[in-house]
Amino acid sequence: MKIRQIQTLIVDDELWARRRIVSLLKAEPDIQLMGECSTGADAIRSILQLSPDLIFLDVQMPNMDGFEVLDSVPPKQLPLVIFATAYDKYALHAFDVHAVDYLLKPFDEERFQKALNRARDDFRQRNELAQDTLRALLESVRNDRKFLRRLVVKSAGRIIFVRSIDVDWLEASGNYVTLHVGRESHLFRTTMNALEPKLDPEQFVRIHRSAIVNLDRVKELQPWFHGEQLLLLKDGTKLSVGRGFRARLETLLQNEV
Repeated sequence: MKIRQIQTLIVDDELWARRRIVSLLKAEPDIQLMGECSTGADAIRSILQLSPDLIFLDVQMPNMDGFEVLDSVPPKQLPLVIFATAYDKYALHAFDVHAVDYLLKPFDEERFQKALNRARDDFRQRNELAQDTLRALLESVRNDRKFLRRLVVKSAGRIIFVRSIDVDWLEASGNYVTLHVGRESHLFRTTMNALEPKLDPEQFVRIHRSAIVNLDRVKELQPWFHGEQLLLLKDGTKLSVGRGFRARLETLLQNEV
């Protein structure tokens, strides 16, 4: 009886890390490599289209981290996950206790085999516990994150408190971020990259290198010239959507329906 191969996807923004995993998987006859992804957006598309059994997933990636990738995938399509990370210490201990495993970069072949064997066990036994554990962990991570409820803006000697849910969209302005709130706009002293992780990813989504929008303000997504897309807000504002941010935006909008 032929044993079905474990369909596997590698997601990591670092080429050397992907090549390392590819080289180790070549010696595994029960593993079929379906592809490689260097961004979170590509990973979401590949998971939805290919339905892999297992993914090697980097935690820290530009624009969208590993947790956000999994947040964007319907629960029924979540594959087994082996995280690869050099940063997230709290996650390391959590994953080490459960069926979901992690690899701490740089990892050796012995540690890689240990992680792969755990994934094999979960796959062969058809044990849903690993997926339930992963969903529970993701939920706890979301709950543990402290997102900004209000932003404190200093302007002309005044201190203005802006609730995050009142912000329509945010625009990068050098070392500042412009908060668009109704007919008003406020300059907030921070960069877009520094502010984005502090915003609730279920409420705010980055659509461009220079723009983040409040999903509650979105009216529709419109086609534009040359395959580009425009996001129309309820107040009539039109914003262009960057190609690299499209997949996550479309997934979040579909989940809102």
